[in-house]
Amino acid sequence: MSVSVSTVRTPARTSRFERINDNRAFLSWLFMLPAALLLLVFLTYPLGLGVWLGMTDTKIGRAGEFVGFENYISLFRDGVFWLSVFNTMLYTVVASVVKFALGLWLALLLNKHIPFKAFIRAIVLLPFIVPTVLSAIAFWWIYDSQFGIISWTLQRMGLIDRYIDFLGEPNLARASVIIANIWRGIPFVAISLLAGLQTIPQSLYEAATIDGGSPWQQFRHITLPLLSPIIAVVMTFSVLFTFTDFQLIYVLTRGGPLNATHLMATLSFQRAIPGGQLAEGAAIANAMIPFLLAAILFSYFGLQRRRWQQGGRD
Repeated sequence: MSVSVSTVRTPARTSRFERINDNRAFLSWLFMLPAALLLLVFLTYPLGLGVWLGMTDTKIGRAGEFVGFENYISLFRDGVFWLSVFNTMLYTVVASVVKFALGLWLALLLNKHIPFKAFIRAIVLLPFIVPTVLSAIAFWWIYDSQFGIISWTLQRMGLIDRYIDFLGEPNLARASVIIANIWRGIPFVAISLLAGLQTIPQSLYEAATIDGGSPWQQFRHITLPLLSPIIAVVMTFSVLFTFTDFQLIYVLTRGGPLNATHLMATLSFQRAIPGGQLAEGAAIANAMIPFLLAAILFSYFGLQRRRWQQGGRD
């Protein structure tokens, strides 16, 4: 009897397990649960706390009271805040566009059959592997007004008669930090786009060549459309990394000179921690959220286009 019972029950247990295993929606939620818990603890709670602090008058060492939107109204009248918004937009747009252009060119170059291609790829990754602070310190030395290698070289060549103060003049400081960010961000864009290029079937290029398509036509009608979903994701992350950049600016200029390189992230830190105005710093950080949401929506619509290209909804 026991044998017959076990024989009857085992298929029932197996069938239940198989039904759960075949339920892709249930398995998807099950696998996402640990990551969702981590995001809830380490992202959702700090974000909620920041939103709450932005609506209070909290300072370091003193609990605040609810004041509504007073901090945001004060920011709209703050010239330094609007200067940081301008700096952030300029920094993000210029650096992201140049990183994309140079990264795409480098990816197309590395996708070809060239000597020492593996070695060149490793070299390209170096700026991204080096810690940001070390990169900033290296650029700080390069830009130094007395001992900088650029000014020293130009002076020895007779092109200038005095050292250039890269980090002491507002416009030069803006350009200098943008160049440093571009140097650091190109490897991420290049390697990511290179991975996307290698997924494009070579048969498409061979067919286009037989049909008499020029290299530009192949790039425009084959490479760019098939690479567009990868471009959407890569540029979203590039914009997010650039928009929220803090370490590079803080080490190089700390927002100077004359607040010319203050980004929203660095200004938020300066007001909240050294300045002691936690609520004001939180309000500045919260003002970054609409821009970040716009970047996420850009990535979302890029992925939607990929679904359309694949001819399905999943």
